Amino acid sequence: MTTISKVALAGATGNLGPAILKGLLDAGFQVTVLTRQSSTHTFPPNVNVSPVDYDDLESLTSALKGQDAVISTLASLALSKQLLLVEAAAKADVQRFIPSEFGSNTINDKTRQLPVYADKVKVQEALQKAADAGRLSYTIVINGPFLDWGLKVGFIGSIKGKKIDLFDGGERVFSATTLASIGKATAAVLKHPEETKNRAVYIHDTAVTLKKLVAISKKAVGEDGWTTDNVSVDEMYDNALAEMKKPQPNHNVFVFGLLKIGIWGEGYGAHYEKNDNALLGLKELDDAELEELVVNVAKG
Repeated sequence: MTTISKVALAGATGNLGPAILKGLLDAGFQVTVLTRQSSTHTFPPNVNVSPVDYDDLESLTSALKGQDAVISTLASLALSKQLLLVEAAAKADVQRFIPSEFGSNTINDKTRQLPVYADKVKVQEALQKAADAGRLSYTIVINGPFLDWGLKVGFIGSIKGKKIDLFDGGERVFSATTLASIGKATAAVLKHPEETKNRAVYIHDTAVTLKKLVAISKKAVGEDGWTTDNVSVDEMYDNALAEMKKPQPNHNVFVFGLLKIGIWGEGYGAHYEKNDNALLGLKELDDAELEELVVNVAKG
């Protein structure tokens, strides 16, 4: 495989996109951001911008001509559009495709069966088919929940609100990664194309239990005022499926419920004991560094 230097990034905004963009630029890649034709978002002057129609194969193929790799961070509601992006990448002779995964272990059979990951599984199948035909190669980046973001917005827990739910008692170890580390590692994937070819790579900044995270958070921001409710994963699963069947389901109930099950449920492969940190240049946080991260989240 020849050296990868030119990278197209689909979905450079949102929660993760800016971190991926920074990681690519810091690593010296020439980046072209694919934007919707209606977009008014601005990017640094050293970034090329290519407006595309995500529903038009020729528009995407034309934009991808000359690119060595495509990285997608398209939001969940646009995941199905990746199927056309995969086809366009193959037609444009792109070498490597990194799909919009960047979360739970969707290689795990139990995780793959959760309805919330249906589109991601379809994209994986399309990539495998293209790889088997020799049309392109792929890498799936598995990083668990976004560590810093998840503590800011309350997905893992709320540091400012002093609240962390303990799923089934909070004793299961799970892997989590900061946005910056995901950006750095994703760029590193393209620096190691042979070692990361046609497989999932696993990364994390920490592997921790929710109970330990509560203890570290109390040490970081103070013991008083914390709420730690015990939440049954089985009940959350039943509630999520029941919500899905409603004529107008509440996305916060079933989408976030199923996402949390894939992280804190039993048997979903959420602890990446075997990982690619060393290959991709990531160092696991020690307790003091994790405490510092919590302090910074509280300040922010």
